[in-house]
Amino acid sequence: MQHEMEVAIAAGRLGSIDANVGDEFLGWDTDQFLKNRQTTTEIMLGIMKMGGFTTGGLNFDAKVRRASFMPIDLFYAHIGSMDAFARGLKAASLIRKDGRIDGFLRERYSSWDSGFGGRVEASLVKMGLKDCEAHILRNGGNAKHNESGRQECLENIFADSLDSRLIR
Repeated sequence: MQHEMEVAIAAGRLGSIDANVGDEFLGWDTDQFLKNRQTTTEIMLGIMKMGGFTTGGLNFDAKVRRASFMPIDLFYAHIGSMDAFARGLKAASLIRKDGRIDGFLRERYSSWDSGFGGRVEASLVKMGLKDCEAHILRNGGNAKHNESGRQECLENIFADSLDSRLIR
């Protein structure tokens, strides 16, 4: 979901978020109400990055579980999911205010801002695989530019923002 949302944001084509979730063990959408704060934080980070919703919004295209058949169950399901998105928004705000993840990403991908990377990204020159191969061979391969993605560090920064004491 995250990849598709980021592509839609980059293309300026994001409308509504289908705010439901599937069962990761089944591998398909089961239309459950989304309550996972990590996921709602990731979604809200994307929404904040694009400046907020300009069209659409959160579409709770979800159902209560089979054992929940009273109208009050649907009421609580909506409240729980909306609360998860509200907490996700607060956590996303903390992540943006902290700035470490954005700073890391700017540094990590700075080679795409100028030179060969900038030309590829800006499509100023139609680059093909042969052009990329020639560039790598001319510049001694990628080993000297290869740096750690620091995934675990970034996950820890992200997880810290989910601390409920910080976002109440």
